[in-house]
Amino acid sequence: MTSNPLFSPTGLAAALLLACVLPGFGAALRGWISSREAWLIACAVLATFSSAAGLNELHLVAKPLTMLLALYTVARAPEAGTGRGWLLAALAGSLVGDCFLMVEGFFIPGLVSFLLAHLAYIVLLRQDAPWFPRRAALAATLGVGAAMYAFLWAGGLPAALRLPVAVYVAVIALMAAQALGRAAALPSRSTLLIAVGAGCFMLSDALLASNKFVQPLPLAQLWVLGSYYAAQLLIVGGWLRGAGTRPAKAPAA
Repeated sequence: MTSNPLFSPTGLAAALLLACVLPGFGAALRGWISSREAWLIACAVLATFSSAAGLNELHLVAKPLTMLLALYTVARAPEAGTGRGWLLAALAGSLVGDCFLMVEGFFIPGLVSFLLAHLAYIVLLRQDAPWFPRRAALAATLGVGAAMYAFLWAGGLPAALRLPVAVYVAVIALMAAQALGRAAALPSRSTLLIAVGAGCFMLSDALLASNKFVQPLPLAQLWVLGSYYAAQLLIVGGWLRGAGTRPAKAPAA
């Protein structure tokens, strides 16, 4: 009996691709997002589902292309404001990290690239807010990070990776704390989008590390890349939409 191609991994990926991409272009037609953002969403979805469906050649193109489109979107957006350089640096670090993580044996360079990207995000989110304006947010994200690190250690994190992973976990927790504290100190739709994006980043990295070091997860690439691209899209979209409400200088801490 011949299998139905519609229910193959490729067919399902194509259906999910259309289901996710078409609303993005519809939003662009209504003026809710720019056409560049619509193409960025389309490429992110393509990168996610090409990986989940095992379309490796397509994924090798779509994954770096997504972050290149993100860089282009920010570079061409007049509303990026004075934080443009830091946002571009964060996206460039993410692009380099993506490329390293696609090559076997380059986990540490990928980790360092994303660590630098998160440091750039922290400085970006300091442009209009004090350092870690909500101590509760800082305590919460550091607590979640510590719990995740303990889980990875108990699950078999290699000894050679314990220090670099600990540093990375601390930095991404600080990035999320800055985003959450900023959203509480400067409540708006844009700061909320960025805070949710930071949370998605922590979720994506937790899923990636659990899948790599503890136990393989079902449909791991779908969840890891889906939450990762959601994080990048929310941070970029939130920053671009908050230009009109940001003060010129950060208030004193």
